[in-house]
Amino acid sequence: MRVAPAVTAGLALAGLLVGGVAAATLPGSSEQPRQKLSWGRCSADQKALNEAGAQCAKVTVPLDYADPGGRTIQIAISRIKAKSPGERRGILLSNPGGPGGTGLANTLALRPALKDVADRYDLIGFDPRFLGESTPVTCGRTPRPTPPPETTTPRKDFEAAVRSARDTARRCQEHGDNAQLLPHASTRNVARDMDAIRAALGERTLSYYGISYGADLGAVYTQLFPRRADRFVLDSSTDPAATQYELFQRSGAPAEAALDGQVRSDAGKLIERAERHPIAVDGQRLNAPLLRIVFKQLVQHEENDPQLASVVGDLKKAAAGELDKPGPALASLLELLASPELESSMVGGAIFMCGDGGWPAGGWPKNPETYWKNMQRSRATQPVFGPYVNGMIAPCAFWGAEPREPGTKIDNAVPVLMLQARYDNNVPYDGAVALHRKLTGSRLLTADIRSHGVYGRGNDGLTPVACADRTVNDYLRDGKLPAADFTCPRPTGKAEDKAGKADKNEGER
Repeated sequence: MRVAPAVTAGLALAGLLVGGVAAATLPGSSEQPRQKLSWGRCSADQKALNEAGAQCAKVTVPLDYADPGGRTIQIAISRIKAKSPGERRGILLSNPGGPGGTGLANTLALRPALKDVADRYDLIGFDPRFLGESTPVTCGRTPRPTPPPETTTPRKDFEAAVRSARDTARRCQEHGDNAQLLPHASTRNVARDMDAIRAALGERTLSYYGISYGADLGAVYTQLFPRRADRFVLDSSTDPAATQYELFQRSGAPAEAALDGQVRSDAGKLIERAERHPIAVDGQRLNAPLLRIVFKQLVQHEENDPQLASVVGDLKKAAAGELDKPGPALASLLELLASPELESSMVGGAIFMCGDGGWPAGGWPKNPETYWKNMQRSRATQPVFGPYVNGMIAPCAFWGAEPREPGTKIDNAVPVLMLQARYDNNVPYDGAVALHRKLTGSRLLTADIRSHGVYGRGNDGLTPVACADRTVNDYLRDGKLPAADFTCPRPTGKAEDKAGKADKNEGER
């Protein structure tokens, strides 16, 4: 359900209609003829979907919604039909976050958390435009990564990041016909594609679950198509008044606060050492930027604290030349850092981070020195994570294509259920509160935990917030939002389930 790499987690989505393009003229309106879809077995790569009996198809959408008669692209979708036709509500779409996350099987992955509610909807997965099986965009051959040198400095690491960002931007612009495609990689266009999916399926409305960037994408849809939004659940969202770079910067303080005691001290010392002498581990060298990514990935969920302590302990031994073999937690992270999937997710994220003209994914400074100054300034209060969240995470300073539209301004009364962890250090809590105020028809459920994502945590091997899971399922089943905002008690495992609805009622009072 959640995008693993910290470099892509916690991003968001944007889009208002401009240039005289009205919602009524877009694919998905009643004026558009319904497409005839060719359903069939999903691709061999979609093993879970095929095992679940899903069917897949392609929906044709305009590349440029301002030119609906021009070039088209295809959006890959999957469908698992409702098991209770007599109780069928409609279609349920989802997005797993990123940006850059593919989602063809994502709604299927929600099924264990949805329980009986899954039987009432056609579960619709989709890969956002230019990702996965939806007219994909690639950025050419990725050069083999250059291992960190044996000695370095923070400035040399920064300059290496700038060179990498410049090269990624160049490759993305020059590969194939990307120059024609990339200007249309935006969140608002993904929202428009969602509505085209709805229309192609012959549905009057759609329901939706989105997490992180996917939550903000859902908010964008409610702004563009308020009359088409049925039951919407937005999990872990951001402040619509901020740029994506500002959102990253704001995540530094809560991430720093999540480090306690000996782990904080040891992590700081390891980074200080790696800024001069990268740490050799199992045939790889980890410089300070890589250590910050590793620590940021682990600090998201409080259940990962033992793994974080284990990784820090292994790295201390490695720095002293005393580590024979990394433990399971560090070994899996080393595998992630070396995997092609990481590079792919970063490129997919960049396509939208640089394509949006503002919230939720755009708004990156053009001058590289802006990043350097912010990185250096952050060290006083955020020595572990400050240089990471203030750094050049995306190649947007060198992106050739300019955004076609500004960021989305959210202001609507569509009924929405929002979920947020109070100590989320990817998308901080106050950002969700800000979006909640703009979505005047929304209700906000707060989980008193450190987590990125609240619903369906059990799917990921984390402690479920049963109060939240019940609330989401009740809403998707019955369509009734909670009477007021409320806070779920801290989960304590199976005992919380036995508390039944009393937990929720207590919170509502």
